[in-house]
Amino acid sequence: MTHTLCHLSAASLIACIGLFSSTLAQAQAFDTARIYGAAPERDGGRIGVVALAGHAYQGSKKSRAMLVPSLDYQWSNGWFAGTSNGLGLNFSKQAQFSYGLRLTADFGRDEDRSPALRGMGDIEFRPEIGGFFNYSPSQSLALTSSLRYGSGQDRKGLLVDLGVAHQIPLDASWRLGVGAALTLANREALQSYFGVSAAQAASSGYAPYSVGAGLRDVRANASLTHILSPRSSVTAGLSVSALQGDAKNSPLTHQKTSVNGLVSFGYLF
Repeated sequence: MTHTLCHLSAASLIACIGLFSSTLAQAQAFDTARIYGAAPERDGGRIGVVALAGHAYQGSKKSRAMLVPSLDYQWSNGWFAGTSNGLGLNFSKQAQFSYGLRLTADFGRDEDRSPALRGMGDIEFRPEIGGFFNYSPSQSLALTSSLRYGSGQDRKGLLVDLGVAHQIPLDASWRLGVGAALTLANREALQSYFGVSAAQAASSGYAPYSVGAGLRDVRANASLTHILSPRSSVTAGLSVSALQGDAKNSPLTHQKTSVNGLVSFGYLF
């Protein structure tokens, strides 16, 4: 199987969008289905490692660093599985489009992750079902969207993720990437992560806080990718994320705007 440099750089760029969009505890985020550009009717995968520096939870001041593996594979029939994409099926046979259904996960949040969460209780791991649609009008531009349902305490959380990314070739082996993304959420999703129930108020000391559906956060990022070979690359980047609406005003939010960073290595096979 042959992978081109443009496939490799596009894969690295879209991977950065998703990793930056996540909280650090959810390092393998599922906000974007990262279809890595295996040639049509051929199998292909990507393996790597990612070092992240971010925060204990979304809205936290407490910093946290992680080193996590990355492994994704897609088959010629459209099925895919991995740490970045979950388990799903891409129905498209065209390189510029990818769309389909998938099973992902909400990794939850442990109370002991930060003193600011004491008395809030744990948010349990939840499976999510959903779909995705990505469009690349050119090799340098990617438009992404994803829908996920099943997160939160009552398994009714709904998230809609929208993103755009552009890569700028600097020379034969360097690529500059820039991107932006946002996440919309229903009341159940936001209440689980940013609300405070009466029972939680009694045990945590926070005042009760109810949230409504709306825009959760907006994000912007920049990355620099070095192509080591037709199959391997190293990427470094920074992302700025700003909480919005009820999430921004939550008593659990101690930092409304955060800066996160990553360094990743990826190898296509």
